[in-house]
Amino acid sequence: MASPRRALVLVDIQQQYFDGPLEIHYPSITDSLAKTTAAITAATEAGMPVVVVQHDGGEGAPVFSPGSASFALHPEIERLRTDDWKHVVKQYSSVYPGTGLAEWLRERDIDTVTLAGYMTNNCILASAAEAEVLGFTTEVLSDATGAIHLSNAAGSASATTVHQTLMALLQSNWAAVASTDEWLTATAAGTSVPASNLIESAIAGAQHAVQS
Repeated sequence: MASPRRALVLVDIQQQYFDGPLEIHYPSITDSLAKTTAAITAATEAGMPVVVVQHDGGEGAPVFSPGSASFALHPEIERLRTDDWKHVVKQYSSVYPGTGLAEWLRERDIDTVTLAGYMTNNCILASAAEAEVLGFTTEVLSDATGAIHLSNAAGSASATTVHQTLMALLQSNWAAVASTDEWLTATAAGTSVPASNLIESAIAGAQHAVQS
């Protein structure tokens, strides 16, 4: 099999997620940021394209308002950023609509998009799902992403439950999920990250339910 042609896409690693109502709670925001910087360093050394994405909530919006302190990228991301990075500003959950990113990736023969950043329960999920339609293979770095606690009329879930559940969901159909260390090993070897599928996940899930 041909080696994956990867791009590392850094999704919304903005100050908004480090404090306030959207603060990431699982995995630890400090830990996930450290894993992300490790991925960036490896990608840069390997000559892998890097894309940095910022969410624009609109002028005067309560979150992600352009020009506000919360809109800015985290200083660690700015420190590592180079002129070679592709910069994208988005208005939707997915990184693709209206950004030209899909076209940019195709122009460079990229077939595999590795997602790191926030949030698992919104932009990571939406981007992975849309990539299926666009024809990109998606990888998600489980420890370089993160979720928030959720509660609404439909129910409640802790950030840990949200994140772990969505990792299993993504692995079942929309993405190959791996830790950053596993991804680093795969990229160094030029191999794909192992993925599952819906049928295998359903069979294993039924067996797990019986055993539990």
